Amino acid sequence: QVQLVQSGGGLVQPGGSLRLSCTISGVTLTYYSIAWFRQAPGKEREGISCITNNNSTYYENVVKGRFAVSRDNARNTVYLQMNSLKPEDTAVYYCSTTALCSGGYYLTIRDWETWGQGTQVTVPS
Repeated sequence: QVQLVQSGGGLVQPGGSLRLSCTISGVTLTYYSIAWFRQAPGKEREGISCITNNNSTYYENVVKGRFAVSRDNARNTVYLQMNSLKPEDTAVYYCSTTALCSGGYYLTIRDWETWGQGTQVTVPS
């Protein structure tokens, strides 16, 4: 059974940094692409970044240049490094398996994919 377990997150001042982790279990990460989403209070869940099994990365404009996604297959873990955080980055962040990153495929929420439990990131204004 595939599971994603997230860690990291918390409270950080504007301009600060945080790193989120997403560890897969039950399978090896090597063959999986992983997407990152976030859901702010009162808003829909939105895709923000994706990394393929071949290490290609994708970013949406709201995080491009500030966030960086990476993977460590030996640790079965994907990371989301978040820098220059802003109050509008406040949200619950989720990782998810995805069949594809390209063409905006990963931006669509698919219930049959495996999701992490979510982790709160708070950047006070």
